[in-house]
Amino acid sequence: MRAAIMRDQRIVTDELPDPIPKEGQVLVKTLACGVCGSDLHYLQNAHRMGELGAAMGRLPDADPNADLVMGHEFCAEIVEFGPCTERKLNVGDRVCSMPMLVHPGGIAPVGYSAQFPGGYGELMLLSEPMLLRVSDDLPTEAATLTEPMAVGLHAVRKGNLQSTDAPLVLGCGPVGLAVIAALRLQGVEPIVASDFSATRRELARTMGADVVVNPAEEPAMERLVKEAGLKAAVVFECVGVPGMLQDVILHAPHSTRVIVVGVCMEEDRIQPLLAISKELAFQFVLGYTPEEFAETLRALTEGSLDGKPMISGRIGVDGVAGAFEALGQPDAHAKVLVEPWRNGLL
Repeated sequence: MRAAIMRDQRIVTDELPDPIPKEGQVLVKTLACGVCGSDLHYLQNAHRMGELGAAMGRLPDADPNADLVMGHEFCAEIVEFGPCTERKLNVGDRVCSMPMLVHPGGIAPVGYSAQFPGGYGELMLLSEPMLLRVSDDLPTEAATLTEPMAVGLHAVRKGNLQSTDAPLVLGCGPVGLAVIAALRLQGVEPIVASDFSATRRELARTMGADVVVNPAEEPAMERLVKEAGLKAAVVFECVGVPGMLQDVILHAPHSTRVIVVGVCMEEDRIQPLLAISKELAFQFVLGYTPEEFAETLRALTEGSLDGKPMISGRIGVDGVAGAFEALGQPDAHAKVLVEPWRNGLL
């Protein structure tokens, strides 16, 4: 099969052996897979993942020197069932799945495992019990957004917002946009969103933000206080770069709750006394539950969630390297889909 491969901290296109499904596994054809900001971070920080994994109490599943096929936001088509599968679905069915594969050695993260290729390749292995059938009413590109939109839903659920709360979303990349959509789904208002990019601010408005702010012209926290009135501030930090947490600490009102969604892979510095003096509460969040993943797919199918405005480009595997470069420019793209069975560059 053809795949876009991380090799020597570069993205290259090459041929790999077709995966063979083992017990409880299903071979699928990747129809589309979103390029995630975490993949860009991983490419830049792969050499540190062993160190970070050890600090988290987890052994790294991927050797940074081994070939790796990333891609964990996917919609796929069943091609073949492995042994000892129940076969409740059929060959040809479209499916989504949480990006985790059960195998004899344990559980591997699909898209971050050197053993099991992710969605930037033509074929993948998935665990049968984790498959969710995609309704005929839901387009493939929309189903591909299940994973990133579930991240937003989980973050909002962890925020436990009430009608007396007012949210501020810092950063309107795909993660921030997913948070905005989940806030709109929950009926929270007013939703204030902040980003330096005019393109992303317009997308934030499309996804449901009531107020968008250019922080180069107006401090986002001041605008939140103005819009919120007597409501309590809840800040969703969706940028994930050093300095963001300290900036929130400096400018947040007393008793603000901060939901940290952006993944910062570097060391950061904060001044705890400032946070203590304001009695700020920090909640760090990761991923989603199986129930939230399934709920997100249902919401996309029913139309109560709509992430399609985020999709800004479609490429084949030959275009992945160029997409990684383009996504470094915030005005260029929001969500690029890799469609491995097509040709195409950005």
